[in-house]
Amino acid sequence: MSPFLDLPPLSAAEFAAIEDQVAALLHTTADVIVTQGEALLPLEAAIRGAAHPGSTALNIVTGPYGQTFGNWLRSCGVEVVDLAVPFDSAVSAQQVADALAAHPAVDFVSLVHAEAATGNTNPVAGIAAAVREHGALLMLDAVASVAAEPLLTDEWGVDLCVIGGQKAMGGPAGVSAVSVSQRAWERIAANPAAPRRSYLSLLDWKERWTDAGRTVLPHAPAQLEMLALGACLDRIAADGLPAVIARHRAASAATRAGARALGTLAPFVTEDAHAAPVATTLRTPAGVHAAELAARLDPALPVQPGGGPLAASMLRVNHYGPAAALPTVHACLAALATATDADPAPALAAAEAAWTATVQG
Repeated sequence: MSPFLDLPPLSAAEFAAIEDQVAALLHTTADVIVTQGEALLPLEAAIRGAAHPGSTALNIVTGPYGQTFGNWLRSCGVEVVDLAVPFDSAVSAQQVADALAAHPAVDFVSLVHAEAATGNTNPVAGIAAAVREHGALLMLDAVASVAAEPLLTDEWGVDLCVIGGQKAMGGPAGVSAVSVSQRAWERIAANPAAPRRSYLSLLDWKERWTDAGRTVLPHAPAQLEMLALGACLDRIAADGLPAVIARHRAASAATRAGARALGTLAPFVTEDAHAAPVATTLRTPAGVHAAELAARLDPALPVQPGGGPLAASMLRVNHYGPAAALPTVHACLAALATATDADPAPALAAAEAAWTATVQG
């Protein structure tokens, strides 16, 4: 008999308890809605709910997801101001403050915390402070950052915080969540273009589920994904969130140190402070196609070529969830050394030293 079949129904109380676990992980007392789909679902729902036609949004672009948000905002009839920085760096709080000062009509800001696709991460605390001072609403894509670095939703003043379970949380891809502040609910409720009677409607979920006391689920839940989400939240709680974050930081430091010691590959994100703890992106040597290099590696390793225009020159080493472990980092570096005709010994030693220093620090 398959363990995935003939399970007892997931109750409303169990569903609500998982939402509460998500809220604790996000350090928020705001409403949390767990959505039955990959994280693009609540990301689009948040934008289409809060983006008023005719309003002005500041869209911070540090990778491909920022580009996607800009497209959604424009399709909502929003005037979009793109603040774009090179994908091998991070945006600064001062750059955001300057952009807001230059565009006083901005009332919505969209930001990606960590861009796993490009390997960078943005300083949300300082950026959120600038957005708060301006009086705008802040939507944060924390899909790749949650459980890999601090995420203080209420303390920072994040109004819409979207997460997914499939990266640092080590959970499922088919379920996601968004926390919604009171300010965000007021803005969505005041938006005549906000989706209603739609899978993208956060208001429908609020009225039929949250405001109704969370006693009757409005539709059949994605049971297997919800059980997996609850299990990964339980594991994070058992390990301790600080320990999970430390493990991801150590994996990033070890991978970057090992790559530098190889001498054949270089970190795509040059500054360590700008590097995301969930994935390390690497520039391949001149004349070496990243996809061809990746194809020579064991497909079980968490290494893949970059996407889009970066596919030819960038490799991405994922070290999130269970892959945030020194043996996995060592295996990736040893394979990259073989594939680029480099001596693995210096890379492995550098990685171990960086791991130890980060964990002990």
